[in-house]
Amino acid sequence: MQKIPIDHSAKLKNKRSTAGFGFKAMILAAGRGERMRPLTDALPKPLLRVGGKPLIEYHLENLARAGFVEIVINHAHLGQMIETALGNGERYGVSIHYSREPVALETAGGIAQALPILRDGPGNQYGEQPFLTVNADIYCEIDFSTLLPVLRHMQANPDGNLAHLVLVDNPSHHPGGDFALDSGKVAISGNNSLTFSGIGIYRPRFFKDVLPGSAAKLAPLLRQAIATGKIGGEYYGGAWMDVGTPERLRLLDLRLKELDLPPPIPLPVSDQS
Repeated sequence: MQKIPIDHSAKLKNKRSTAGFGFKAMILAAGRGERMRPLTDALPKPLLRVGGKPLIEYHLENLARAGFVEIVINHAHLGQMIETALGNGERYGVSIHYSREPVALETAGGIAQALPILRDGPGNQYGEQPFLTVNADIYCEIDFSTLLPVLRHMQANPDGNLAHLVLVDNPSHHPGGDFALDSGKVAISGNNSLTFSGIGIYRPRFFKDVLPGSAAKLAPLLRQAIATGKIGGEYYGGAWMDVGTPERLRLLDLRLKELDLPPPIPLPVSDQS
């Protein structure tokens, strides 16, 4: 069984930062959750509960704590339930903007579809400010404020890396990993095979060849840019889990309930079944 290290001090880190102001973050929440069925037949995967609250709520709280206040969430399957549950984000201290997909557009397609929202804002000169993304179906205790220097560096160096990935140790269900790290650059292969965490930073132009409204996977774009040396990366060794199956959901729920976490923020009841 996969070991999930839990940082027992994380629940004490509630002081909100203003460091992330100016940069947007996107939570990728449009996946169908096929491996989670039948749980996701009536509930979108980001609203599945672990430790007494929806999985996506951990991301909202952690992003707000790091000072990210402009949040974009894409959705497709039962997406209205996500909007009903989270609202405009006010109770989390953030402003949520939704990117609605009639059908799921995969990761790159979903980000490309949301670019008009991600590019909007007075601080986003020429629409090329980098932004942070996080998969809704992971659990991670990373302090998102640690990625702010990367965002600032990418903003100040427009000819630099097109993206920056956070990599983690390979879980038992994915022993071969995805990429490797070589002096701060992501490589296709190497001695230190690692797994992409689902957390990344991107420039809008990274998605320039993806037509809005079209489905597109992220991996081919990453491999193409890695081959040109344009993808940076870093290793994160803290608590992380790909919550992709009912068994992993159950395991994470048990581990989180072992902690004395504060009570969740009440969510409005949806009238959808």
